[in-house]
Amino acid sequence: MSEPGPFPPTAPPPRRVEPGLYLVATPIGNLRDMTLRALDVLAAADLVLAEDTRVTAKLLTAYGLKAKLERCDDHASGRAAEQAIERLRSGEVVALVSDAGTPLVSDPGFVVARAVIAEGLPVHPIPGPSSLLAALCIAGLPADRVLFAGFLPHKTAGRTAALEGLKGQRQTLVFFESGPRLRDSLTDMAAVLGPRPAAVARELTKLYEECVRGSLDELAVDPRLDGPKGEIVVVIGPGEAEEATQADADAALTDALTRLSTGEAASEVARALGLNRKTLYRRALELQGK
Repeated sequence: MSEPGPFPPTAPPPRRVEPGLYLVATPIGNLRDMTLRALDVLAAADLVLAEDTRVTAKLLTAYGLKAKLERCDDHASGRAAEQAIERLRSGEVVALVSDAGTPLVSDPGFVVARAVIAEGLPVHPIPGPSSLLAALCIAGLPADRVLFAGFLPHKTAGRTAALEGLKGQRQTLVFFESGPRLRDSLTDMAAVLGPRPAAVARELTKLYEECVRGSLDELAVDPRLDGPKGEIVVVIGPGEAEEATQADADAALTDALTRLSTGEAASEVARALGLNRKTLYRRALELQGK
């Protein structure tokens, strides 16, 4: 296996960082995932709002950067928003970072971004590392339609209720979870969603990166997932579509006929429910008394 060569000696030249709020993605594990543009912004920032200033200070130090850091966690996001707006009105550059990954994804920075947007001030994304996208890439499950559901409630009752609400979704589902709760969450997922294909990804981009794949019921008892450490992403494949009943078809046709012609209504319901258009057309005529 060949060793990686030195960093390319040439790269696109940096552009001037204009005043505004920059949502800067930071590494989720591997420090070399930091983008050149993210470094440009952090080097130019008059203020960096950080979920945990200690974590961000280590990141800046690793790249030889210095910046004024202010806390922006759940308790300080309101004050951070006020600071950001004041700085932006003065024509300064403000960067917002989370501890790892892309800001605003299950992150308190949302309060700041929303406040700045409401004031009509510029907001710019600096894309980069994302555990959600990284896990989705290696899960081996459909990625064309995805619903990100963040963290589930901590207790079984709340978790089960949340999963019941997602049961009818036909997209791939993505969740964040912690090690101590993973086993209970997988058990509840299997009970509510059934044996859907799934993957559990942890320590993404780090030395001990791991992705365990299998059905939910298999993963719920897999010994490899006993109290894992680190950030965890659970990806669950879409459930199989249930065959539509006659009552489902009638309800859909009745609604469609209030907006469309008979033929158009039959076509729309056929596509939506996967049923035969000619059969639906005849049924639509019956419902209209023709």
